[in-house]
Amino acid sequence: MIGRITGQIVEKLPPQIVVDVGGVGYELDVPMGTFYELPHLGEKVTLFTHHVVREDAQLLYGFASRSERESFRQLLKISGIGAKTALAILSGMNADELALAISGEDVARLSRIPGIGKKTAERLILELRGKLDILSTGTATTSISGGSVPAAPVSARSDIVNALLALGYNDREAAAAVKALPAEIAVNDGIRQALKSLAKA
Repeated sequence: MIGRITGQIVEKLPPQIVVDVGGVGYELDVPMGTFYELPHLGEKVTLFTHHVVREDAQLLYGFASRSERESFRQLLKISGIGAKTALAILSGMNADELALAISGEDVARLSRIPGIGKKTAERLILELRGKLDILSTGTATTSISGGSVPAAPVSARSDIVNALLALGYNDREAAAAVKALPAEIAVNDGIRQALKSLAKA
């Protein structure tokens, strides 16, 4: 299994990235918290990974910290929570915020995430209670650094919409969130602001 990957980041198409390792490009899906922290294209990146092997595919998921990866793995253990939903949860809140939402039994906060209704939020709290507390101590090791690459306005808006759709929001929600963004906003900032506005809706 692949537990960590280090290489040159060559593509950033949220929520997917491509990391070149010795001439081989590895596609990874990452939560938005990790995406925000990615270095510039062409720079070196190290990510903790979760490797899924299926009959029809091998999938890699990348994370900025061990705690984020562990939260992802705990989410996958819950019946009805797949990788896409787990990524959406960790895009709507980081590992510390998830741990706090679980310990505080914050059903309303969890229910704002696409694909998570009240019953699912209550089940998350029930099944994850006590399992994420250790992750909220701030001891995670962050493995990436650097800034974001500004994108042209039209391209940026397209990437932002695609990221929101990939996270489970519908066309109407994505379009409304992007419409409210400043004209010259970069991809990372746009996704972050759009997620904040959708979380308040």
